[in-house]
Amino acid sequence: MPEEQALLTQAGYERLVDELQQLKTVKRAEVAALIRDAQELGPDQLDAQYEDAKNQQAFLEGRIAEIERTLENVAIIDEAAAHKSKVVQIGSSVTIKGDDGKSRKYQLVGPTEADPTQGRISYKSPVGHSLLGKKRGDKVSIQTPRGTTELTVTSIS
Repeated sequence: MPEEQALLTQAGYERLVDELQQLKTVKRAEVAALIRDAQELGPDQLDAQYEDAKNQQAFLEGRIAEIERTLENVAIIDEAAAHKSKVVQIGSSVTIKGDDGKSRKYQLVGPTEADPTQGRISYKSPVGHSLLGKKRGDKVSIQTPRGTTELTVTSIS
């Protein structure tokens, strides 16, 4: 079954490429040194440190493989078109006002680069999915663990 395309902004794509380069060059060498150091210790300390280093290596190689799979199936989001759109779409920056009267600004991105603390939410998340296709002034109701929350789209850019 073909993998789903990973939607990334240009900045998100560049971050992944940079992370992959860092993992392959710097981190691999660091983990290899940890394994060598653990092997040089006596048998009393070998087991725990060696096991830890091998776990780090497995995690590192898993992350490298994950990034490589993502980059093989990437599609870059057309942010310029999204910023000009009158409706919320993937790549749009949208300001919403909640029931509490607070405004929040988010950019709708793919799940790979979603980070709500940085203002990037996935278009697949409940909030992101509800906002897709909405216009300025539209209201959306979202089910949250605290109950239904109503949001109003105040601007799209």
